[in-house]
Amino acid sequence: MLSKREKELIIEIWTRLTPVADRIGAEALLRMFTSYPGTKTYFSHMDITPRSAHLLSLGQKIVLALAEGSKDIANLMTSLAPLQTYHAYQLRIQPNNFKLFSHCMIVTLACFMGDRFTPSSHAAMDKYLSAFSAVLGEKFR
Repeated sequence: MLSKREKELIIEIWTRLTPVADRIGAEALLRMFTSYPGTKTYFSHMDITPRSAHLLSLGQKIVLALAEGSKDIANLMTSLAPLQTYHAYQLRIQPNNFKLFSHCMIVTLACFMGDRFTPSSHAAMDKYLSAFSAVLGEKFR
């Protein structure tokens, strides 16, 4: 699905952004909540206002999971198994929400990285986030 160069690009991006994982993740989440208000229903127990501790913490967890998954893309199904089960059976998050978040993450990365988010980077990240979303949503029934 991804070429060797695309995998390298993805790893480079996440490695560069892990120091600001909380900010990147929180911004992508906030963008999703604003653009798709229905996604907020899963977070009614949390303070999801801009720069809240909950939003920053959740954003960081998400970005770090994305970064960790990028290290071994061929084994996403195995490495994401615990997250798959958690999101499908405990949180019961609709798989389409992962796609919505992926789109918001792409926009956030483009805003944050500027010119460094090249068309090649965009295409590689889009493929990776699509795979990540598909794996997370697979167990939902």
